[in-house]
Amino acid sequence: MSDDLSEQTAPADAEVLEISPDAEANLRAPETEEEASRERALRVGLDEYELDEEDVALLGGEGLELDEDGQPLALPVLAVVGRPNVGKSTLVNRILGRREAVVEDKPGVTRDRVSYPAEWAGRRFTLVDTGGWEVDVAGIEARVAEQAEVAISLADAVLFVVDATVGPTATDERVVRLLRKSGKPVVLCANKVDGPRVEADAAELWSLGLGEPHPVSALHGRGTGDLLDAAMAALPTESQHGVARPGGPRRVALVGRPNVGKSSLLNKVLGTNRVVVDDVAGTTRDPVDELVELKGVPYWFVDTAGIRRRVHQTSGADFYASLRTQAAIEKAEVAVVLLDASNPLTEQDTRVIQQVIDAGRALVIAYNKWDLMDEDRRPYLEREIEKELVQIQWAPRVNISARTGWHTDRLVPAITRSLDSWDTRVPTGRLNAFLGELVAAHPHPLRGGKQPRILFATQASTRPPRFVIFASGFLEAGYRRFIERRLRETFGFEGTPISISVRVREKRKR
Repeated sequence: MSDDLSEQTAPADAEVLEISPDAEANLRAPETEEEASRERALRVGLDEYELDEEDVALLGGEGLELDEDGQPLALPVLAVVGRPNVGKSTLVNRILGRREAVVEDKPGVTRDRVSYPAEWAGRRFTLVDTGGWEVDVAGIEARVAEQAEVAISLADAVLFVVDATVGPTATDERVVRLLRKSGKPVVLCANKVDGPRVEADAAELWSLGLGEPHPVSALHGRGTGDLLDAAMAALPTESQHGVARPGGPRRVALVGRPNVGKSSLLNKVLGTNRVVVDDVAGTTRDPVDELVELKGVPYWFVDTAGIRRRVHQTSGADFYASLRTQAAIEKAEVAVVLLDASNPLTEQDTRVIQQVIDAGRALVIAYNKWDLMDEDRRPYLEREIEKELVQIQWAPRVNISARTGWHTDRLVPAITRSLDSWDTRVPTGRLNAFLGELVAAHPHPLRGGKQPRILFATQASTRPPRFVIFASGFLEAGYRRFIERRLRETFGFEGTPISISVRVREKRKR
């Protein structure tokens, strides 16, 4: 096939999606007095229902730290790490003041990274609980260790928990090397110090070379105040390792399975052979950051290693490459997922897309190698898209050739549209007016003879947009998907995942 692709026609829906004029008007128009009045009336009506402290804080707009420009600050992140069964989740519950993390007297209960909003001495921060970190493990334990390493890379400070009754182990020393390599501030917690007699055991942990061990009993609360004071001293006031701040160059991660052309695309965008390109899959191992100016706008482009079929099936350099790719996605604001248009979609492709959605990042899907696709392949590709990507029709799609540069200029409008949607906030009055009209035209089906009512709704956050609906009863998943679809149509949320959570509240007893 010729390299000159200017005469080729792409499928109609493969262009960058454009926001409808009505959706644009819905966002730009100032909130009317009628919408504001409706919001006040619904908010007053919500007072008749049982609300918890989190509800009240959400409705009052509390819990957001703002900078001098009124922009939300990225809260600093404190990651709790350590080998299995040293009491990390118990300590997390003690810091939070409630039982959030699952605790059981056996190793390996916690597996995923779990984030919680926390506060100490008037300072808000994000607390991340991790699974036990072990070395030279396989299967699910390797995936647990991977999540712990991602948590360290995304943290601003680390709370390293060691069992004082056991003393430093070989695994602890391996974790210390990992922590030193990360360069993050580390606060050493000597856990399970339930009385003065065990404090002498805690002193042995000086040998780890991380400074003073803080003796703590996470189970009984002993010493946790001093530990948190030390952690607050180590934490910055704002996260330095989250997504880029508004106003700076936006971070764009190029992701996909191996050999789909991520490095070729970065080289084409840069106009130079900055990254090694080879037909052998897996050439790129470490994320490569490059500052690129496109149409006068600066972007940080990050070329990543290809995501393999299963992380725990990889080993050695490939394992750590997958680990760093996941961290790169979470540090990015938008991910461009490259798919090979000349070959059938694979399970790996859909897994990569889902990984971006799970991370809450804006999304653009780029069908690369369009120059290698013959006419017989095109109808099969359309059917694959309809079947495999039916749930993400909201993502902009562009057809490109990284090798020839064909249509790579269409990436910028797609990225811009996705990021704009990712940052979009719907005024509360307009959101409730929209839901009122929607429910009037399409009420929720009856459940057990009763019809759940939507009492009030608010957008809790952006980046990505998250909506909270207060209702008198459970809203079925199908109805929530219907609301999401109409939200996208009405307000133009293209290229961003959005989440809708429902809080069922009962009337106060008289």
